[in-house]
Amino acid sequence: MALLVKKFGGSSVATPEKILAVAQRVLNEKKPDDKVVIVVSAMGDTTDELISLANAIADPACNNSREMDMLLSTGEQISISLLAMAFTKLGQPAVSLTGYQAGIESNTAYGKGKILRITPRRVISELATGKIVVVAGFQGVTPDGDIITLGRGGSDTSAVALAGALQADVCEIFTDVDGIYSSDPRIVNTAKKMKEITYNEMLEMARLGAGVMQPRSVEMGKHYGVPVHVRSTFTQNIGTIIREEYTVEEKEFIIRGVTHDTNVAKIAVLGVPDRPGVAYTIFSNLAAANIDVDMIVQSVRSTQNNIIDMVFTVAQPDLIEAKKIVEKIGKDMETVGVIVEKNVAKVSVVGAGMLGNPGIAANMFGALAEARINIEAISTSEISISCLIQSSKVKEAVNAIHNRFFSEKHDTVC
Repeated sequence: MALLVKKFGGSSVATPEKILAVAQRVLNEKKPDDKVVIVVSAMGDTTDELISLANAIADPACNNSREMDMLLSTGEQISISLLAMAFTKLGQPAVSLTGYQAGIESNTAYGKGKILRITPRRVISELATGKIVVVAGFQGVTPDGDIITLGRGGSDTSAVALAGALQADVCEIFTDVDGIYSSDPRIVNTAKKMKEITYNEMLEMARLGAGVMQPRSVEMGKHYGVPVHVRSTFTQNIGTIIREEYTVEEKEFIIRGVTHDTNVAKIAVLGVPDRPGVAYTIFSNLAAANIDVDMIVQSVRSTQNNIIDMVFTVAQPDLIEAKKIVEKIGKDMETVGVIVEKNVAKVSVVGAGMLGNPGIAANMFGALAEARINIEAISTSEISISCLIQSSKVKEAVNAIHNRFFSEKHDTVC
């Protein structure tokens, strides 16, 4: 007997036919004594369609974040009810539960909620009656009882967090790709599928743009120690296992992946007074608005006047709010001005093996130089290096970097 949590993404449940196919697949794989929890996303492009509806009505100047979460949460509720009906049609008792009914509690950051705790009493009691439990991903409930969404890819987080809270044997993430690749196979023809990857490496890849998993879902997997199997809904192929340590020879690889993120924007604050507390003032106000900041670069504008320029990146959906906050602070500080740029992207290399292996940065910069791609900013961590470039050069950059590290002549090194 095993306790299994399986998550199916929007493309997996995009039509009634696909929903029935998901139900049939789950039953085909289910052993008689298995207990199964299914987490699903909204059908196909439902979330985008709901956003379009809101944009046709809402005033952009108003804060509609609470109502947006109320609206967007309906997409998953359609999916869970239809999938529960599909199981019933196939002779399997099932029950659908919203995030609230499943005991998923979140903070109050609308649109990007963070799971605080899960109390899955209802899930456990329904499993005990022999039912398959179908839970709405992407949503939770605040302490005040408001519905809140967990951000793009939040159904992954719902699934892994539930798996941890239930002490499941494994969490399977079914999607439209058959695993995790060394780069996005849609733009890199030579991308290689991984058999395994560590939580830390996957977390860094997700944070830096690998859209196959939401970063918080990987954090949950690491926190609970739940193995996560990323695989395709549409094939029976084994996918990629995310776990704490490698069990195969892939641990010999220095670089695990090349990622890209076009959902970024650059903000430059010009003529900032060079004195203690300035950076704190800017970034603490951004943090208070739940705006994540990355790739911070500070440069001297004038040594005589003791002023600097400060450049950093944010996610594009946060750009308007971030610009508003920074412009207000800049006015108080009498800075020269604030400039924003949307046409930028981040390309990164990730790999725990780069620790103690000099030359990784030089190889990455060399690949970009040979492709005649200019670097606008650089940031590093223990297991990653990121470069900010023009978004029009992303495909060229990712292929150049991937070829440098994953071509046949480098296989023994990477």
